[in-house]
Amino acid sequence: MPFFDKLNPTLNTLPVYQPGRPIDEVARELGLDAREIIKVASNENPLGPSPIAVEAMKTAVGQCHLYPDGNAFHLKNKLAAKLGVEPSNLILGNGSNEIIEFVSHALLGPGSEIVVSQYCFAIYPLVAMMMGAKVNAVPAVAHGHDLPSMLGAITPSTRVVWVANPNNPTGTLAKPGDVRALVDQVPDDVLLVMDEAYYEFLDKPVDLLPLVRSGEKPNLLLMRTFSKIYGLAGLRIGYGIGHPNFVSALEKVRQPFNTNAVAQAGAMAALDDDAHIDTTRSTNADGLKFFEAICVEQGIEFVPSYANFVMLRVGDGQAVFEAMQRQGVITRPMGGYGLPEWIRLSIGTAKENQRATESLKAALA
Repeated sequence: MPFFDKLNPTLNTLPVYQPGRPIDEVARELGLDAREIIKVASNENPLGPSPIAVEAMKTAVGQCHLYPDGNAFHLKNKLAAKLGVEPSNLILGNGSNEIIEFVSHALLGPGSEIVVSQYCFAIYPLVAMMMGAKVNAVPAVAHGHDLPSMLGAITPSTRVVWVANPNNPTGTLAKPGDVRALVDQVPDDVLLVMDEAYYEFLDKPVDLLPLVRSGEKPNLLLMRTFSKIYGLAGLRIGYGIGHPNFVSALEKVRQPFNTNAVAQAGAMAALDDDAHIDTTRSTNADGLKFFEAICVEQGIEFVPSYANFVMLRVGDGQAVFEAMQRQGVITRPMGGYGLPEWIRLSIGTAKENQRATESLKAALA
C-alpha cells in the first residue's frame, strides 16, 4: 500500500519498548482477581505517593478545565531552591523519557552517534535509532558501566554519552572516581547525560550539581524524576538540570503544556514530605537486604543493587516470569535486555517481598 511505503524506514527495525505489565491486563488475561495481584516489575514506590501530594492533587483536579502553567513557574522555582540552582537550569518533562527525546531531537540525526553501556536503559538507543543515529554500546563489566572504555569509545561523530547511575536495569553503581574522570575528560563538544533516576536511594552519591551551578560543565546534563522515590510514576514528571543555554535550546523542542496541572501540584507537594522519602528509603534498604539474604540462602545468583530493584539469575527468565505471573506476581523478564536467564524484582512492602519470594521458590521448583 503506497501510504505505508512512505513511513520512516527506521521504523522497520525499531524495537518496541515493553514496560512492566499492568495489573488489570494480567487479571483479564489469566482470569485472576486484580486485588490479589502484586506488581514488582516497574521499580515503583510500594508505599505510594506522599499523602501531602495526594491532597494537593485533589485540589488541582478542581481546576482541570484550565490549561496548566506551560512554564511550570512555581514548581521550577521550588525545585530550584531545593537543589540550589536557578530555574533557568531546569527543564521539565512528561517523565524523564521526554527529556531523553528532547536531547535526541536537539543533538542527533543521521551520521551522529551515541555511546551507551551494554545493559543500558532501553530508551537511550531506541530514540537514537529513531533519529537515524548510530549506537555504540560498550561491553559491560560485572553488568555495570565500564566508564573508562566508554570514554575511549567517543568518536568525532559522538554527540551524547548516556550513563544511568545507579543503572537501570541492572542496579549497579559506577565507581565515584570513574564518574569524576568521565565528567572531567569527556570532550567539550559531547553532551554527557547522567541519568540519576535512583539518586535519592544512595547513601553517598556523587554530587555533580556544583558543576551545573558554577557553569563549569555546560556539556553536562543531569536527569532526575518524581517517578521513583517520590512515588508519582503515574503522573509522568521528570526533570533535567543543565546549563541555561542548553536548557533554552531544549525548550524549543518541548511541547506546550507537557507537564499537566495535577502533576505539577503533586510534585510541588511531594518536595515537602521528607518523612515519606525517609520511610521509602528505609523500606527499600530493608527489602534489598531481604532479597539478598534469600538469594544467598537459595543459591541464586544476583547483582548487588543500589536502586529499588534486584536482578536475579533464574535459568529460563521468561518461564519463571510466566510461572510467577500465573500466581499473581508480576515481575520483569530481562530477555529484552539480552539477559534471558534473568528476571528483575522491584522492592515492595515486607508483605509483598515475602509473597514474591514464595512465588519465586514455587516457580523454580
